[in-house]
Amino acid sequence: MAPRFKNSIVLRMGLSMGSIILLGFLTMLGSIIIEEKTQGHAAAVNQAGSLRMQSYRIATRLVYQSGIDTETYWKLTNQLVQEFEERLRSPRLIGIMPSDPNHRLTKAYNRINQQWHRKIKPVLTVYVGLMAPDKSRLIPDYEADDPLFVATQQNIRKRYVSIVDRFVDDIDNLVRLLEEGTESNIQWLRIIQLNSLFLTLAAVFYTMFLVQAAVLPPLRDLLRFAQHARRGDFTVRVKHEQGDELGQLGSAFNGMADDLSKMYADLEKRVREKTVDLERSNRSLELLYKTTRRLSDTHISPQMYEELLKDIEKVVGFGPGNICLAKSMGGEVFTLASSNLSGATVCNKEECLACMNQQGTQIKEWRESDLTARRVLSIPIRDQDEQHGILFIAIPEGTLLKVWQKQLLEAVADHIGAAIGVAYRTTYNRRLALYEERGVIARELHDSLAQSLSYLKIQVSRLDMALKQSRDEQTIQGVVQEIREGLSSAYRQLRELLTTFRLKVDGRGLRQALEDTVDEFNGRGDIDIRLDCNLQGLQLSENQEIHVLQVIREALSNVISHSGATAAQVTLTGGEDEPIRVSVVDDGHGIPDSPERSRHYGLAIMDERVRSLDGTLTIEPLPEHGTRVVFEFMASKKGHEALESQPGSDSVYIAANERE
Repeated sequence: MAPRFKNSIVLRMGLSMGSIILLGFLTMLGSIIIEEKTQGHAAAVNQAGSLRMQSYRIATRLVYQSGIDTETYWKLTNQLVQEFEERLRSPRLIGIMPSDPNHRLTKAYNRINQQWHRKIKPVLTVYVGLMAPDKSRLIPDYEADDPLFVATQQNIRKRYVSIVDRFVDDIDNLVRLLEEGTESNIQWLRIIQLNSLFLTLAAVFYTMFLVQAAVLPPLRDLLRFAQHARRGDFTVRVKHEQGDELGQLGSAFNGMADDLSKMYADLEKRVREKTVDLERSNRSLELLYKTTRRLSDTHISPQMYEELLKDIEKVVGFGPGNICLAKSMGGEVFTLASSNLSGATVCNKEECLACMNQQGTQIKEWRESDLTARRVLSIPIRDQDEQHGILFIAIPEGTLLKVWQKQLLEAVADHIGAAIGVAYRTTYNRRLALYEERGVIARELHDSLAQSLSYLKIQVSRLDMALKQSRDEQTIQGVVQEIREGLSSAYRQLRELLTTFRLKVDGRGLRQALEDTVDEFNGRGDIDIRLDCNLQGLQLSENQEIHVLQVIREALSNVISHSGATAAQVTLTGGEDEPIRVSVVDDGHGIPDSPERSRHYGLAIMDERVRSLDGTLTIEPLPEHGTRVVFEFMASKKGHEALESQPGSDSVYIAANERE
């Protein structure tokens, strides 16, 4: 511990600063003590000097009476004596006297006090007694010109004058001693202050030397180390490694630099590893992105799958690969695509068929005809719980399959399976849509054009019978007129059916299609048709939009053809949890209770469309005049009843069958 404290910069600087503070404190303390000792000396010197002056005043008063009456002279002389007595006993003079009786200042004061009481004061007392008024005289009944009295006064004056000089010398000695004491105290104060000044300057210079020699160089060295460390250079070391605090700090910095250099090297290694991992992850994500983009392309072909297999081979680092599909589980298997440039496939049909029922990813080892081993990674291509095929990737001998490679290949296989599953469902849904649309066309042809043709066939039979029976011309013309009207009606119905079959809702939405329909029917006649569409932001499915548009068109066609109205209102309301309500109201003469079927083919078609939406249709006359057509249905989520589509998905199977 001793060397540690000996080399401690903090301790040395603390001692130096403590010395400076202690010297300052001692200087102030000495000044205070000397000031306390000197306190009152000036007043004592003045007081002692006044004694000297008072002695000469008394001597002057004794010698020079100068025409003052006796009583006044006595009073003045007596007052001077009393003043001297008071000044001699003044606390300003007595208070500074040392308690030591052998002190020369005490001896000088006692000498003056004794001379006053033994020599000076008795003489002055006698003199004042002689000069006192009648009642207080020492010598009663004297005369001012009495030779004895005058001789006595002169003797007393001579006596006082003869001893006053020696008495004043003693007072001067006392004043000199007081002055010497004061000067001595001031001299001590000067010595203390000078010594403190020199010692303080020495401590300051030592502190400056200590800072310059033991503090600044290590600090510069530490600062240089910090600057290099901030730039990432941990090869620099602190040179100052002595036993003081800065040396210990330098040793700690050097140790920290060693640790940081090791950690930095380790971090660089880990960063390189993470960079490789990130690059690999980036390539994997890029492969998945390309896979998703290609599988969602408009035209999917085996060449696209071949490009996908080549991309897989570049990312995982081995290959080639095959994509094999089965037309039915346990049935015929065909190769969809292969990345082998030589044309040879990774597997044969028997091996593909054997892998169609495997669970999970497996590594297959097959023997060639020359007994060489062939390692292949077999990954099922699934969509939900259904397996569509196998993704085969050849693994070279000595290559270890890594976890990320397996996960990436399984993800690609899942994307391929999802695309194939969507293709299956799209094909199936297209067939269903085709069958449904054919049924709708058949029903509409049957309910409109077929019945019109049947009606015309009957009228032609009537015309033939009328001609054979040679009936009158009026009857024949009536039948011909009905045939003409039937043909016109059939032609109109055919045009409406063609318009209906060509009808579609484009990207502008249902509202714009309804506005175009209203504008179209406004142009057909003189009826003012208005539209109020307030579906509260609800988006209908495409199937629902087509049915709503067809029903409204059929209702407006009936309004223009049969109602005789001047105005009509089309209203759509509802949304969220409320049912969709569509109403077409006109101010015509109203629909009859039992409308003639031959004139209202569209009513059955409207009812059929509403029932396909699980809705209800109500056609009723208004109380005064006009007709109201209302149908309601619950809106389903968008796409629930829409025809699912993915353009070009079934081209995979067409191309595969052609290739096979």
